[in-house]
Amino acid sequence: MSTDVRTGTVRTNVPARLDRLPWSRWHWMIVIGLGTVWILDGLEVTIVGNLSGKLAEPGSGLSITQSQVTGLAAALYVAGACTGALFFGWLTDRFGRKKLFLLTLGLYLVATALTALSFDTWWFFLFRFLTGMGIGGEYAAINSAIDELIPARHRGRIDIIINGTFWLGAAMGALLTVPLLNGLPSNLGWRVAFGLGAVLGVVILLVRRHVPESPRWLFIHGRADEANHLVDSVEAEVKRETGKELPEADDHIEIRQRRSTNFLEIAQTLFRRYPKRATLGFSLFIGQAFLYNAITFGFAQILQTFFKVPTGNTGYYFAVIAVGNLLGPLLLGRLFDSVGRVPMIAGSYLGSGALLLGTAWLFHTGVLNAATMTACWCVVLFFASAGASAAYLTVSEIFPMETRAMAIAFFYAIGTAAGGITGPLLFAKLVGTGKVGDTVLAFVIGASVMIIGGLVELVLGVKAEGKSLEDLATPLSAEHAGVPSQRAGGTGAPAPLTGGAAG
Repeated sequence: MSTDVRTGTVRTNVPARLDRLPWSRWHWMIVIGLGTVWILDGLEVTIVGNLSGKLAEPGSGLSITQSQVTGLAAALYVAGACTGALFFGWLTDRFGRKKLFLLTLGLYLVATALTALSFDTWWFFLFRFLTGMGIGGEYAAINSAIDELIPARHRGRIDIIINGTFWLGAAMGALLTVPLLNGLPSNLGWRVAFGLGAVLGVVILLVRRHVPESPRWLFIHGRADEANHLVDSVEAEVKRETGKELPEADDHIEIRQRRSTNFLEIAQTLFRRYPKRATLGFSLFIGQAFLYNAITFGFAQILQTFFKVPTGNTGYYFAVIAVGNLLGPLLLGRLFDSVGRVPMIAGSYLGSGALLLGTAWLFHTGVLNAATMTACWCVVLFFASAGASAAYLTVSEIFPMETRAMAIAFFYAIGTAAGGITGPLLFAKLVGTGKVGDTVLAFVIGASVMIIGGLVELVLGVKAEGKSLEDLATPLSAEHAGVPSQRAGGTGAPAPLTGGAAG
């Protein structure tokens, strides 16, 4: 790597060096340190859903109804996540991935611990919002760092599996609530559940301290030597582990270093340069957000209202659903790199939507019980979970480096606001009526939006499997450097924008 101090430009092969690394213990450190955070999100959502009945009981310590827990509190959590994603996403692109993934996890820890100490409904609502802010900020910082540190040939499956671990947290939360609801007093069990989430967060924070800054972010932000030294140390570690020499990394890119990217440039990049990709991002996020936030926040209420499942036993059913969700990304994740992004994303969206319509029909006919309803949901969410994880993967890899965190944050916030705020409020109201037809309507709406997302993927999807992030979208800094990307052979040709340069 060489730096031109006078012009502020740098010619680097850091992306190529990272992409050609074999899988190693260093990559496992990244996966464990960053990926485990989705367990916390799954834990949070599931705990609230399964504790909703107990929180509404007299003697819980809060004067709150079940519909307020699954409706208003859930919507505030999602609103906080949208706010946190946008605010911390901007800070992530400006100040780096590492500072922000430590800060956002710290916010989560404090907020969820204070939720456990709630003494009034306003306090509970406030800290559900702040907990959501911490989790929303995590989405931007973590997905940015993962994509920029994981080799291109592994990026799809790793990103999808990591996002899928949300459901490991969901299963843990579901099983955790059973003994807490049945074995502890009403005013104590739910507090312990939130407190245990904070304890798990502390453990993750201790591991995460050792995860480095993204070398891609470093060299763009004037820290080329630091990026070079970091990659040198990783290469040395990999050589010691494998005992083999690494192949040469001949692909270079030349960029003009910058300190930050303003909002106007981000907006112009997303909507003027990549309008088709922006439409794709919206469609995928709205589909998965509406389906998941609308349904999972109220699943315990469905079991209790229509199948008379006792409040303390809903966790068992949700744990089964969570396992189905977890198996989807684990078993299907590798196919997103081998079969390809477009057929797998479209198939998972269309398939889960069609299966949800079938579930709605069976529920309407009255042939389902609590067990068979849970089995249907397992099949639906096996496919939906892989597709939902791929939505985060898509928006994190198809936009330029300088806008990556904000792109993730923006699509997450807009999509989740549309499906995740409206969804819980609408779904809680529909299920709360106790009428089968109203709940069927909610299922049909969720399925239809998911199917639309799949159709958009078929038309506008980007074939990103195995491609470098810089090949998918040329960094803005490279275009401003005066000399475009330098590929192998030194032709001086710009990096190709695979999948459609104009959107």
